[in-house]
Amino acid sequence: MLLIVCRPIVFKLSSFRELKAIREHFGHRIRELRSTLGLSQEQLADAAGLHRTYIGSVERGERNVSLQNIVAIARALNVTPSILFNDIK
Repeated sequence: MLLIVCRPIVFKLSSFRELKAIREHFGHRIRELRSTLGLSQEQLADAAGLHRTYIGSVERGERNVSLQNIVAIARALNVTPSILFNDIK
């Protein structure tokens, strides 16, 4: 059985620019956590079961990441998915 418990996250989006800023912040957070662990993009991608170029595009804020991939990345970083969203306003 899989149980995912996250605190509620509420976003008020009024423009495409805000969506892009959220993707960029999310990617920056992944890069920050990956660097702290001393992992390369390729190592993170392997651990998450994703492609290296996909991780790079997520870190640059170019991808709208699916819930499934958010969970895979969080597990590879050994954090909860909610940690990836810290400080998003």
